[in-house]
Amino acid sequence: MKKTFKTFASQQFLLALSASVLALTGAASAQAAAPIPELVQKNGKYALMVDGAPFLVLGGQANNSSNYEAALPKVWPAIKDMHANTLTMPVAWEQIEPVEGKFDFSFVDTLVRQARENNVRLVILWFATWKNTGPSYAPTWVKTDNKRFPRLTNKDGTTSYALSPLYDTTREADKKAYVELVKHIRAIDGDQHTVIMLQPENETGVYGAARDYSKKADALMAKPVPAELLKKYNKKPAIGQNNWNAVFGKDADEYFHAWSIATYIDDIVAAGDAIYPLPTYVNAALKDPLNPNHLAGAYASGGPVYSVIDVWKAAAPHIELLAPDLYTPTSQSYEKTLELYARHDNALYVAESGNSPVYARYIFSALGRQGIGFDPFGFDYTGYSNHPLGTTKTDIEMVKPFATVYKLFEGMDREWAKLSFDSQVWGVSEPDDHSDQTLDLGAKWNATVSYREWQFGLRKWDPENRNGYPEGSDVPSGGVVVAKLSDTEFLVAGLNARITFGAGKDNAKKGMLVDRVEEGHFEDGKWVFERVWNGDQTDYGLNFTGQPVILKVRLATYEQ
Repeated sequence: MKKTFKTFASQQFLLALSASVLALTGAASAQAAAPIPELVQKNGKYALMVDGAPFLVLGGQANNSSNYEAALPKVWPAIKDMHANTLTMPVAWEQIEPVEGKFDFSFVDTLVRQARENNVRLVILWFATWKNTGPSYAPTWVKTDNKRFPRLTNKDGTTSYALSPLYDTTREADKKAYVELVKHIRAIDGDQHTVIMLQPENETGVYGAARDYSKKADALMAKPVPAELLKKYNKKPAIGQNNWNAVFGKDADEYFHAWSIATYIDDIVAAGDAIYPLPTYVNAALKDPLNPNHLAGAYASGGPVYSVIDVWKAAAPHIELLAPDLYTPTSQSYEKTLELYARHDNALYVAESGNSPVYARYIFSALGRQGIGFDPFGFDYTGYSNHPLGTTKTDIEMVKPFATVYKLFEGMDREWAKLSFDSQVWGVSEPDDHSDQTLDLGAKWNATVSYREWQFGLRKWDPENRNGYPEGSDVPSGGVVVAKLSDTEFLVAGLNARITFGAGKDNAKKGMLVDRVEEGHFEDGKWVFERVWNGDQTDYGLNFTGQPVILKVRLATYEQ
């Protein structure tokens, strides 16, 4: 995979080499010697390495039109209130190359400088040939010249709003600007790594058509399917039966368009990598995960939706990961999408999510699936609301539900990222029906997570629910994450939920107990003890309220 996707062993070698260099050159050069951010993998697990150590993106994405210096004073307060460690911000092609061949990086300079001043990392979104499938962020000299930069042809022969990925003129112009952006980032940030990832393009694909139906596209469809894609799908067509329609049948149009877009972007990213190989990802305007028969064109056909992940993996080896944009609040749909993108060959990263309160709980599920980050959309105080995809709130009330969860991880973002990569982690979010969930913690232990519980007592004491539910618990907001520290010890954190540990099959004939529960926090990577929970605080499970709490839990058994 990309840059060839360093394994953890090679990463360890580089870190050791870096340490040796630091010892020789002195502490003053430590920052300069830190390795470039990269995505590494080990046994199907992934870590985003920043300054040589796993990093958890607790992100906030600004609104699309906040990518100007005048808007930044309304961005940083929201990111601070959110307890985010990363700001995701667009940089538009029209913004840096309004006149062909003349580049202006003044906003990028300001953005990077102010990010450092606010102690925040950056993910930069490259809005160019595609933004929400259209060319609205391309320069005027591109989007008004349909001869030099052709649009798709619809099936009925009309011209689409979207640019075609089949033309070298468009790709080369986009690539030139992207490469200049990457050069500039390297020049101003190559030794500090404020910018930790890049998203080339945004929500690629096209609505209203499955692909480009131009004569050029039809001619390419009639040619043999590329060998890389045949291998990916284990196809061995006979000579003369190896064109797109013969090989892929009803899926041919969408697969062809996905291949065309993916190879287009991969070529651009490869050129940027030759300059400064930051991790890159593409995001998907989603196809309904509960309706696999949804027709291409009714969703963003050709984009990295779940049904063409394998096409993108074959076509775009320089792109590290494919990431979902999640704006469906129902738990069944959201969880299914997380499942589809958390693959052995794909790191899970929630590139966008709604900013209504109900979305905040899904951070627990994403991290429980070894996600490398979570990046909900619309976090600034510019007064814009994308309701109904998000909340109507545009002030601190919008931020609060996410701030509560981020504050939970704020002091242990590095520790959690390391545990997710090196150990085992689990996580669940409260489902829409508030039903209990079971965590399989291995052969020795399990746990049940329940919601709408009082801190004291058991539900069976009140079978008719005469006491009702805790105030505000009608809207799902809870979640729990668990990380394995040893065979008997776990790190546990949660909000608005109860976790009750139990014995697994290996301990089924033994008595089981919660031996010790410490509340604490992390400082400089070390656990700082605060107090021990016992008695009422542990007799009825471990109960998390709306206040961020981190626990270290030790389990034990005794002979019966």
